[in-house]
Amino acid sequence: MANTLFDKIWDAHVVQKVEDGPTQLYIDRLYCHEVTSPQAFAGLRARGVKVFRPDRVYCMPDHNTPTHDQDKPIEDPVSKAQVDALAKNAKEFGLAHFGMMDKRNGIIHVVGPERGLTLPGMTIVCGDSHTSTHGAMGAVAFGIGTSEVEMVLASQCILQSRPKTMRITIDGELGKGVTAKDMALYMMSKMTTSGATGYFVEYAGSAVRGLSMEGRLTLCNLSIEMGARGGMVAPDEVTFEYIKGREHAPKGADWDKAVAYWKTLKSDDTAVFDKEVRFDAADIQPMITYGTNPGMGMGITEYIPSDDQSVSFKKSLEYMDFHSGESLLGKKIDYVFLGACTNGRIEDFRAFTSLVKGRKKADHVTAWLVPGSWMVDAQIREEGLDKILEEAGFAIRQPGCSACLAMNDDKIPAGKYSVSTSNRNFEGRQGPGARTLLASPLVAAAAAVTGVITDPRELM
Repeated sequence: MANTLFDKIWDAHVVQKVEDGPTQLYIDRLYCHEVTSPQAFAGLRARGVKVFRPDRVYCMPDHNTPTHDQDKPIEDPVSKAQVDALAKNAKEFGLAHFGMMDKRNGIIHVVGPERGLTLPGMTIVCGDSHTSTHGAMGAVAFGIGTSEVEMVLASQCILQSRPKTMRITIDGELGKGVTAKDMALYMMSKMTTSGATGYFVEYAGSAVRGLSMEGRLTLCNLSIEMGARGGMVAPDEVTFEYIKGREHAPKGADWDKAVAYWKTLKSDDTAVFDKEVRFDAADIQPMITYGTNPGMGMGITEYIPSDDQSVSFKKSLEYMDFHSGESLLGKKIDYVFLGACTNGRIEDFRAFTSLVKGRKKADHVTAWLVPGSWMVDAQIREEGLDKILEEAGFAIRQPGCSACLAMNDDKIPAGKYSVSTSNRNFEGRQGPGARTLLASPLVAAAAAVTGVITDPRELM
């Protein structure tokens, strides 16, 4: 019987099926951060249960970590309590812990792939919705709740209902200035934020195959914003080249054996998906959001739609202080954020730097450039990107989730406009009253040097 990539990985991890109920699924890797794990560890402690397979669990703080002075105690008492609790729990239960200032630290969804902890064919979970990022490596990866984190810690298994499958095919070549972030925002603008609800999405087509590993990670990261359970890309030579030689990647004969298996991880030619969706890469231009969910996006040269008269649409525009039928080009912005598990990788910093090189940051713009990990920070410095950015008036902060969400010091003030490379633009997501416009690193760079929303193609 022909199978999809998702079917192959899921079926290989089934421990048992509960009649008229969920599937008991074995989990290869559990990532723990400081936000959703404290109650899970407290649950283990209350029941006198140990972590079943501690070698399969990796812990690191990212949401609450400040992006400056990480060598000093955290000032915010709530953030400090959560970060300290993770360190204490990891030590008590004998788990790997990459704490602040550890050179292996960073955003968990950036560190997993770059350290070779995330590998093709794995099942991966974390108490964070953007765990879907890891699917770019050819894994079944999805976010789980706190009680489920406890379940995996205790048994290395999870009870899950099998999702439906969807294939989104994007063929053709991406145009000038169009990135993986634009692909994702474009898909959401067409499918809405609920268009993939109940599905596990496989991305396919020549435009997807043409993406770098970093681009694929961005694409899968945003799957959750369409309502999907997760997203994935079949592993290929791009994947293998990215993984080879990384810290936790297989070595020697184990590498050859692993690659031989990974090459089988693709949907069979006659595999049937529950739903098929197709897009043409030529239709995509640099994107920007105008509303308060990631599906409210448009090409940067387009106009805010006038045909939606719903209460929610009007409320969203009122919050953003935008109007139907208007262009966003030339709109003054206040903040620019480059980073997050969506766009905090080295390729994103290269793109941003390529556009600001030889230019200067607009005086009124506050820019937060936050690497997704200490490894990315090291790459930035090795490649001399920090010098170019410094000359243009930018400073690089320390790794963390930063202004993606208002859970640390990096908050956008009320009423201010932020062009952000993160994944969510909900009301208050970047700070109470903050107005977020989601965009790619190139669109963010163009806004940072002009001080207004600008088509990056004009500066390329």
